[in-house]
Amino acid sequence: MLILFEHGTPRGIIRALSEHTVVTAQSKGWDRLKNGALLNAAEEAGIDVLLSTDRGIRYQQNLLCRKIALGVWTGATRWSRVRLYSDQITAAFESARPGAYAEVRIPFK
Repeated sequence: MLILFEHGTPRGIIRALSEHTVVTAQSKGWDRLKNGALLNAAEEAGIDVLLSTDRGIRYQQNLLCRKIALGVWTGATRWSRVRLYSDQITAAFESARPGAYAEVRIPFK
């Protein structure tokens, strides 16, 4: 599976996704693209899942017609907290289907 990390996504989770290929928006030169343009570029590049911390993206975009799945996590983004939920994040990706939306909430404490 090819996974795209948006700019706010903690890089530490890459270790939990070692069975997948992970690229960042910055490495693709897409770090300045807004949501719709980013989703379009990702789909054209064959990205399967976009991982974001932007909770509003699901309301701003019509995901039903998309070829890409969207994973969003809310709450804590510090690796010390995120790593405790890496199994949940990984499971959300592995069940992702085109046009799907999955959200993982990571408590601050």
